[in-house]
Amino acid sequence: MAKHVPFLGSEKDSLRTALDRHRDAVLWKLEGLDDDQLRRPVAPSNMSLLGLLKHLAGAELGWFCLTFGRECEPLPFEVEGEKASDWYVAADEQTKDILNFYAGARTAADEAIESLDIDATGTAFAFFDGATVSLRWALIHMLEEVARHAGHADLLRESIDGFTGDHNWG
Repeated sequence: MAKHVPFLGSEKDSLRTALDRHRDAVLWKLEGLDDDQLRRPVAPSNMSLLGLLKHLAGAELGWFCLTFGRECEPLPFEVEGEKASDWYVAADEQTKDILNFYAGARTAADEAIESLDIDATGTAFAFFDGATVSLRWALIHMLEEVARHAGHADLLRESIDGFTGDHNWG
């Protein structure tokens, strides 16, 4: 069952619950698929559900751990030409390892969110040129990121086996 954002919750709890709803929706779109289906590129960009999950794991670690000075696993961000490696699953990468990478990234992100004040600041990683950002900003950014990719997951899953549905209203 989908989580419901509290009508009168604190800002941090409301943002965190909204983020969890979309995180859970992405995982829901992977349920019941075999390894080949999870890896199947079904868009012109060669995006797959498993690659999308790998990308989200790296984003969680980057925005909630690296930005706020926490140690984390190495990120899968290497850009060769126009291809960012975090979106692609190599033949030697195991599905279970990517699922575990996402679960670990989500746990590490949750620990950072829990321990930090909403106004805590950190230095943005990657493409934001070292801007100072608040945890509030990181939560909003990741909520946008995960919601956008949950929509991609809807389309990818429908392309694989016709499955549709809205997890948020379950």
